[in-house]
Amino acid sequence: MIQSLSIKNYALIEQLDIDFHRGFSVITGETGAGKSILIGAIGLLLGQRAETRMIKAGESRCVIEAMFDLTDYGMDDFFVHHDLDFDGHTCIIRRELTASGKSRAFINDTPAQVNQLRDLGNRLIDIHSQHQNLLLTTEDFQLSVIDTLAHDETLLKAYSQAFNDYQQACQQLEEAQQRLDHLHDDEEYLRFQLQQLDELELQEGRQEEMEQEAQMLEHAEEIRTALWTASNLIQGDGEMNAGVISALRETQHQLSAVAAMLPAAEELATRVNSCLIELKDIEGELDSAAERVEVDPSRLDKVNEWLSAFYAALKKHHAADEAALISVAAQYREQLEQIDTSDEQLQLLEQRRKQALETVMGFGEELTQIRHQYAREVENQLHERLAPLGIPNVRFKVEISQTPMPTPTGFNKVEFLFSANKNTPLQPVADVASGGEIARVMLSLKAMLSGAVQLPTIIFDEIDTGVSGQIAERMALMMKEMGDGGRQVISITHLPQIAAIGAHHYRVFKQDEADSTTSHIEELDTEQRVIELAHMLSGAELTEAAKQNARALLQNA
Repeated sequence: MIQSLSIKNYALIEQLDIDFHRGFSVITGETGAGKSILIGAIGLLLGQRAETRMIKAGESRCVIEAMFDLTDYGMDDFFVHHDLDFDGHTCIIRRELTASGKSRAFINDTPAQVNQLRDLGNRLIDIHSQHQNLLLTTEDFQLSVIDTLAHDETLLKAYSQAFNDYQQACQQLEEAQQRLDHLHDDEEYLRFQLQQLDELELQEGRQEEMEQEAQMLEHAEEIRTALWTASNLIQGDGEMNAGVISALRETQHQLSAVAAMLPAAEELATRVNSCLIELKDIEGELDSAAERVEVDPSRLDKVNEWLSAFYAALKKHHAADEAALISVAAQYREQLEQIDTSDEQLQLLEQRRKQALETVMGFGEELTQIRHQYAREVENQLHERLAPLGIPNVRFKVEISQTPMPTPTGFNKVEFLFSANKNTPLQPVADVASGGEIARVMLSLKAMLSGAVQLPTIIFDEIDTGVSGQIAERMALMMKEMGDGGRQVISITHLPQIAAIGAHHYRVFKQDEADSTTSHIEELDTEQRVIELAHMLSGAELTEAAKQNARALLQNA
């Protein structure tokens, strides 16, 4: 619950420090005194959007801070998850906004993100304003009421996961069908492109091999002449040209002849012999290479034709090299394989979709059964709560219908049907309920939900719109009952019947100063409450009769 609230330089508030209490409290004040400003400041602590126009005129920044007592509310998991300090009891939230538009948030003096404030705020405070009565007309809210009372969070989570899996399976099937349809449209083109690439018999190193062969074939005569000439120079071509080998043989002979007289000559002769052996080997390879070189114009044409087709394919497919072209062919082959196996692929994806749908249906049926069960409880409780609130002939029915296809929340549509009179047929609550009746229905629902949700603080912002007198008193008693359940309930009201029942009473008022107007809030003592209630009963003129009526209201409360 909120223990204390501090507001500085927010809208009309210059400095405000106020303590709050457990149980049922009320806040009163003239229209425009600043009650909505108070709600707006609390909203900032709960992660609502910050606007610089809310900073008090002439000030550079505003600061809003609240201390919460979270003892016995089991919120340790939030602080552990977000790595925030928490002693198990006290939580301090602070929000700062500067005129330059910079916004900062802190949880227990640790910088926090706005989404963390929202997550924590949803577990700390429920602010019910007048416009929230419109929620009663939405199917999502009506369904959430049933689910909250049913405590089916675990089942809803399982259903949600199954629904996501089902959606994913449907999406995969649809995408596969579209992709295969597109591939079928391009099948002829793909097969033609792959055929052209397959004709090149692409393999790593083929390009370099073909380019080398083309170069050799283009210069075959020149190459062969050079090889034969080199061979003749080594071997010699007759007695007139003995060649290198003959010269080396003679050199070896001369060195061997003097080896006995010159020991070094023997080693030199051995080295010359090694050169002779190497030259004989080279000469043999030259002859073999020369014999292998052929002048083959037809082969040259085929090689050049292959290279032309290869270079054209590189350009056509925007491939940088041979490896990229091989990759393109592999992609075409993979796409054609998908076409050839498309029936099997689609059958497998359809089977997955059906299995996912069966899982969703199973969880959905469980949800439907639980919702029907708790729908009857809602009907019974609302009848018990609304009859004392001035609708004795109320009829309320929760109509649950089946949706044709699964939705994120199940297979159900929920609609609240309402009738305030015996002779009026049941119709959607938004179509037939008056503003006051909707307010009473919402309060009754909130009372039911407060028992099902461990929420520390509930703030009702003029939920009494459209009611008065005894009905207002009974609404106040219902809020007091909620406060007596261990939580903090605060009602902002214009009705003295409600204000009198609060265990604690706060007054919001404006004060005009020399150059500005400021809003203030104060907790009233008994005599101050009498005066405030008397003003609410009689208006600006304070009469003794009004004060007596105010005391009577407080005594009755």
